[in-house]
Amino acid sequence: MSPLVPRKVFFTRGVGRGDSLLQSFEEALRDGGIAEFNLSSISSIFPPFAEIVDRDEGLELLSPGQILFTVLARNSSNELNRMVSSAIGYAIPTDRSKWGYLSEHHSFGETEKVSGFFAEKLAAEMLASTMGEADNLTWDKDKEEYVLVDKILATKNICSTAVVLKAGEWTTTIAAAVLIV
Repeated sequence: MSPLVPRKVFFTRGVGRGDSLLQSFEEALRDGGIAEFNLSSISSIFPPFAEIVDRDEGLELLSPGQILFTVLARNSSNELNRMVSSAIGYAIPTDRSKWGYLSEHHSFGETEKVSGFFAEKLAAEMLASTMGEADNLTWDKDKEEYVLVDKILATKNICSTAVVLKAGEWTTTIAAAVLIV
């Protein structure tokens, strides 16, 4: 029997609004395309050799009701004009036989860029610290990602941000990394 090591990963995000917290969460999952699955929350390891695919390709590989391993960032509010954000960051090592990191970040009052950047930085810092290279991590403005020369292949993020538009109406944001076995 082989271990459950995911071979593909896709990223998604969504925003939902509703009269209840649960309804807004369901709507956010629908917006993200993952409402018809059973989500199982996992920690933050990006599997060795896993291939990143786009959302549409990933969804084609799935069946309704299937259990999905996800790293899920989720945030909600019903406070008028409150900004909510959910972000997933990732850092993948150059040596693809090694694992990388996924990070989730949930915040209030942060723009999509700020929240996403923070999640990406978290993942890059976790990977760099695992390699004993935390002090050598730098931001490459041209590539718009964190680099650790000859150690980190890529860092990126996906973020969902929304503002509560109606008093008492719940607004939920989600960002997710979906790992497919």
